This record gives sequence, structure tokens and C-alpha cells, in this order.
Amino acid sequence: MSQEEANVDTAETARRARFGALPERVRLEDTVEEHPATAPDPARDAYNEDEWLVRYAL
Repeated sequence: MSQEEANVDTAETARRARFGALPERVRLEDTVEEHPATAPDPARDAYNEDEWLVRYAL
């Protein structure tokens, strides 16, 4: 076996070790990240449309 053949065998062995198998499958559930688009606003539902009746009713 010559030096050139040994280099080819070494390169082929390294290549097969690196690219010889497919990577593990990634589940679709692992590719999705869910989080709310905006932070909840506590003042959003604080408005009472009938409050004027309580304040200004005689």
C-alpha cells in the first residue's frame, strides 16, 4: 500500500465517520414555539361603560 492509497483511505474513513449517517429526525412539535404576541394589559378591561350612570344619576 503506497502513501497515496493510505491518504485516500484515511480521508474516506474520516468522510464516512462525518457524513455516513443521516441526522436524527426532528419532530414537528419541536420546531414550533408558541408565545403570546402581546403582554396582557390589565387596564384593557377596566373601563366600565355604565360608570357615568352611578356618578351622575340623581
